[in-house]
Amino acid sequence: MILLHTAITFPIVDPILKFLLILLIILFIPLLLNKIRIPHLLGLIIAGAVVGPYGFHLMDRDSSIILSGTAGLLYIMFLAGLEMDMEDFKKNAKKSLVFGLYTFSIPMILGLLSGIYLLNYSLQTSVLMACMFSSHTLLTYPIISKYGVAKNRAVNVTVGGTMITDTLALLVLAVIVGMQAGEVNTEFWLKLSTSVIVFVLAVVILFPIIGRWFFKTFDDNVSQYVFVLAMVFLGAFFAELAGLEGIIGAFLAGLALNKLIPQTSPLMNRVEFVGNAIFIPFFLIGVGMLIDYRVFFQDFETIKVAVVMTVAALIAKYLAAWATQKTFKFTLDERRVIFGLNPHAAATLALVLVGYNIILNQPEIDAAAALGQIVKPIRLFNDSILNGTIVMILVTCTVASFYAQKGAKNLALAEAAGKSVASEGSDHNEGRILIPINRLEATESLIDLSMTMKAKKDKSKLYALNIVNSSVSESEESLERKARRIVERAAVAASATDHGIETLIRYDINIVNGLMGVVKEHKITDLVLGLHQQKGFSQSFLGSLTGGILNKCNTTTMIYKYTQPLATVKRHLILVPDKAEEEIGFPFWLIRVWNIIHNTSAKAIFYTTKETFGFIREMQAMHSIDYDFVEYNDWTDSHFLAKGVRSDDNLIIVLSRKDRVSYNKVMEKTPNFLNKHYQKNSFILIYPMQEGVDYQPNVDFTNPSLLELDGIGRIIARIFKKK
Repeated sequence: MILLHTAITFPIVDPILKFLLILLIILFIPLLLNKIRIPHLLGLIIAGAVVGPYGFHLMDRDSSIILSGTAGLLYIMFLAGLEMDMEDFKKNAKKSLVFGLYTFSIPMILGLLSGIYLLNYSLQTSVLMACMFSSHTLLTYPIISKYGVAKNRAVNVTVGGTMITDTLALLVLAVIVGMQAGEVNTEFWLKLSTSVIVFVLAVVILFPIIGRWFFKTFDDNVSQYVFVLAMVFLGAFFAELAGLEGIIGAFLAGLALNKLIPQTSPLMNRVEFVGNAIFIPFFLIGVGMLIDYRVFFQDFETIKVAVVMTVAALIAKYLAAWATQKTFKFTLDERRVIFGLNPHAAATLALVLVGYNIILNQPEIDAAAALGQIVKPIRLFNDSILNGTIVMILVTCTVASFYAQKGAKNLALAEAAGKSVASEGSDHNEGRILIPINRLEATESLIDLSMTMKAKKDKSKLYALNIVNSSVSESEESLERKARRIVERAAVAASATDHGIETLIRYDINIVNGLMGVVKEHKITDLVLGLHQQKGFSQSFLGSLTGGILNKCNTTTMIYKYTQPLATVKRHLILVPDKAEEEIGFPFWLIRVWNIIHNTSAKAIFYTTKETFGFIREMQAMHSIDYDFVEYNDWTDSHFLAKGVRSDDNLIIVLSRKDRVSYNKVMEKTPNFLNKHYQKNSFILIYPMQEGVDYQPNVDFTNPSLLELDGIGRIIARIFKKK
């Protein structure tokens, strides 16, 4: 027998045991604290204090903790930029600016007054301390995201304002450091402004170009995730080269890649999962390790400084949130969210460490050292400010966690209550999307489209279907094995987005009949068909398979040809026929198209008549996207459209069944038109749901709860009132 003896020493140095301890903290602390309703973020900070060098000293805050913690901090800022609704961000840009000025100027004023009159510090020390009050970190953002209110207007305003106040605070820091070194002159300002401008342009312009190329070229899941992580750190590094903190670069990287990583994509799910499971908890535990509770029992001056700093910081951030609420008439819970997103952490730590490392009497120290003497350094920030800052971070994080959790929970409950009222009385308030798949290579693209046409909280069910032709001479066992492999591939692709999918296998000598049986059995509302990437869209295809489906099946049907990932599409060109709004399926395909545009963050260009676009404009008023309108009355004139199509465009053509209101004979020439002009482009053909077809889903067409975006019911009501 071989006995293995491992000596456990404290602080723990064995990497295996250290990592195990951290994983146990990440695993059990949230579970324990959830029972007593304490935010898990706060629990991880407290756990870090307990196991850290000032607690039981089970481990040191060494380079491994700092590295993982830095990645977690950058992750928080990156996710904040990645999850922002860019259209809302543009609409709320002025509000973000106002909030940014509030949350910078109010703490600056209180910080200056506190430093000069209450703590008797110098002007330079008071200014830098005021910068610490102004800066804050989106530490509680994971709480907001967990409750699903990350796209709330107050959150968008706060995230945008955070970048403004942190940037201003860090610029003031750069000026103070330059003043201390005697370098604040024309050259200093020119160098600083130039480096910042170059940094912003490099990230905002180059990152999307590089990202779009990478995602179009490489489809390996691991490579895509590692690429995203590399871009986060590259953005942070560029920020540091420009004289700013890395958190600014990580946030800008998130904004730059926002359009390339849809909220419903597998990549987004991986980014959120790894960050929330590993990197962000490491950062929180690392922050906790900085807390030294002993300072309260060693020095009254430290207690005084800590109390003044903590109270002033809380009052200042609360006043900024209150002023923002009153200025823009936000709700009480939105004010709670704004205040809850304002704890002091990373940026504050950066400021205090810089101030602590600035030695005011460096010439005296150097002269004394030459004589063999020792002179105690006089720091811009003394030990009391350093320890007081740690206390301020702990208290503000604690208060902010409770406020963020309460505000986010109430907003989520209010949103859920509104949806439940809208859906009351309907047993059919969920869509059912069927994806027939007969080739492995088409699986992921069809799943991607199906997920992209759903809203993030849409509970529409997904079904993957493979129809086995029982008349084929191949053995039944071999056919079933192939079918099973295809639908299992679909299940794996869907699970990567954290969504389930029901897999179905049917045996039938007639594909249309087999498909219709599944549609009726599962009350399918949307049908997604694929077209081989390398083949043209032939007239025979439309005549045999799709024609049979359209004649028998009244579902919103999409036929998709994939040439590039939807996330890399720059524009969606959408052709809508005249009088499309008079058909019963108009709002149902419109909501799906709207979700595609919103989730890909691409620009939409609608080609249709003024009358039809009037209904589309109503959707824009309720749920804005980036779009243009081109009046298009003559479908026989397709040349101007063909000339304007770019390689990264996706074409969406809304068609109609024969003899319907919006039907046009030119629609029969669609296959030739696509083969001639769009062989290298992705496109989607949409056949709307219509009355008078053999099978109609058991739905109440006037019930707005069928749709993923609130308010579309008004459009439906207008259509049916008109009829």
